[in-house]
Amino acid sequence: MSIITGSPSNSVHKIFDRVYDLDSNQAMQLPQKTILVIEDDFSIRQHIVETLNFNQFQTLDAEDGSSGLALARLRRPDLILCDVQIPHIDGYGVLAKIRQDPELATIPFIFLTARASHDEVRHGMNLGADDYLVKPCRSQDLVAAIESTIRKHKMMNRSYLEQVRDFKVQIAQIAHWDTMTDLPNRSSFREHLRTLCNRADDGINISPVATLSIKVTSYRNVCLTFGQAAGDRFLRLLAGRLIIAASPGFVGRLSEDVFGVVLENAGSPAEISEFTQRLLSILNVPYPLFEETLRLQCHVGISVYPQHDLNTDILILQSSVAMTWCCAERATGYRFYNPAIANLETERHLMTTDLAIAIERSQLELYYQPQINLATGALTGVEALARWNDPKRGVVSPESFIGVAEESGLIVPLGEWALRSGCEQLMAWSKHLTVPITMSINLSMRQFQCPKLVNLVKSVLEETGLDPELLVLELTESCVMENLEATVQKLLQLKALGVKLAIDDFGTGYSSLSYLGQLPIDELKIDQSFVRQINRDRNAMLISSSIISMARGLELKVVAEGIENQEQLDFLKKVGCHVGQGFLYSKPLTSAAMTDWFNHFNGVLC
Repeated sequence: MSIITGSPSNSVHKIFDRVYDLDSNQAMQLPQKTILVIEDDFSIRQHIVETLNFNQFQTLDAEDGSSGLALARLRRPDLILCDVQIPHIDGYGVLAKIRQDPELATIPFIFLTARASHDEVRHGMNLGADDYLVKPCRSQDLVAAIESTIRKHKMMNRSYLEQVRDFKVQIAQIAHWDTMTDLPNRSSFREHLRTLCNRADDGINISPVATLSIKVTSYRNVCLTFGQAAGDRFLRLLAGRLIIAASPGFVGRLSEDVFGVVLENAGSPAEISEFTQRLLSILNVPYPLFEETLRLQCHVGISVYPQHDLNTDILILQSSVAMTWCCAERATGYRFYNPAIANLETERHLMTTDLAIAIERSQLELYYQPQINLATGALTGVEALARWNDPKRGVVSPESFIGVAEESGLIVPLGEWALRSGCEQLMAWSKHLTVPITMSINLSMRQFQCPKLVNLVKSVLEETGLDPELLVLELTESCVMENLEATVQKLLQLKALGVKLAIDDFGTGYSSLSYLGQLPIDELKIDQSFVRQINRDRNAMLISSSIISMARGLELKVVAEGIENQEQLDFLKKVGCHVGQGFLYSKPLTSAAMTDWFNHFNGVLC
């Protein structure tokens, strides 16, 4: 048996006579591994090297810590066997530097030393040694310790590599799969569309492939009303139903609230329309969500290969453009891509950019339309209306840029500007008016749903010093009916500030007075489409009369918009309408023109 001692041997050859008694099979277990031996005693170092070479290890050797570190950095051994008491840098110092070096830190390290106290062993292990052998040490114990350490590191490396491989699989899955809905993501959807389009062209005939982009417009409302978790559950329910509804099509999630469907062998436009209508009819069935039942609002854009394009990325873009224009029409349904839409979409993008610049640079202007007490003829208030005189386009109609602002989210900063400017203007006028008047300002659905709305209104009132009772916030029917319970809570918060609330364009949305008693509102504004038909359409007169009668019964102030002639005014007075506005009194005016109008008004105000 060979013994490695702590002092030079008088007869190294006697040791090697016994080394060859080792099992040759054991010696071949870990071939060609390189061991760095750092030992200052030449005879011991030589004995260790020959022992390791016999056991099929390659060896490097150094007589001090500095040389050993340099050799480790140069050759990157598979294991380091080091004495503790060596010149220049002791064994502990060598290990510390090895573990601090990113290139060497994972190399297995074994101490072989005569220093065997408990504290010394513990110190070495705490520094990161894999094993601590004490001289004298049998050669087979040394080889076994080296083999065991290398095997352990090999298993650890294998485990690490397996983890890396599994992680790569997960990354690949994430790269092609939407984890929330368990649907293919945009990348996978695009690849599948490309495959189907290539397969559709057999060199003789090309089978049409339809691409559908489906916008779920109600998703954000669900999140705002019930929370993100409810919104995610809603999308998972939708995804499951979409897979069934779109069969045999391929379904993917393209973005937060947009899904895609690819339909191979789609057939004629009429057949694609029939498929889309069937899909919508299935998707529109109410969704059970906790204790609520939700109805879906979605819009579909359709492009067809090869009719619209041969490039798959462009086909997806075209279906998205058609979907966007379907959304702009404010109606649930679908639209096929049309090249003319692309030009309109380009103009919308340019208008969005220019509008953002105009808002930032305060290039928009508020116009004001007076509101008159129909019984007394006195001025009671004004409504603020945003106007945009673009240097390139000239005067842009509100119908054009308000829709763009709503769609792009610019309506939020635009609405904040209008609120602040309107309150500041009313404060400026109040210094010269003998009777207070109100300022009516419209709130869009996106503004109303903004969590910061109440704080914004409070802040503007405090900054401008405006009496809250002189501010009237107008909301549309569709806005307040999006989620009645949440709406009531938000309205109560606004009412707590002291402002007045009005339902604008009444009669064009849900056309029902049954819910009005639940809302903490003060005013009802009859839509001008009814007012303009007075004395022309008997139904319009009956509807207007009924709205006024029932609103008065609920003790709500009634305001009629769009009064243009004396006949309309006489009728509204007769049925008890409180306030009116329209071209009969004045068109919307700039602040300067409105000031001049005040000075010439024949009522009791000035």
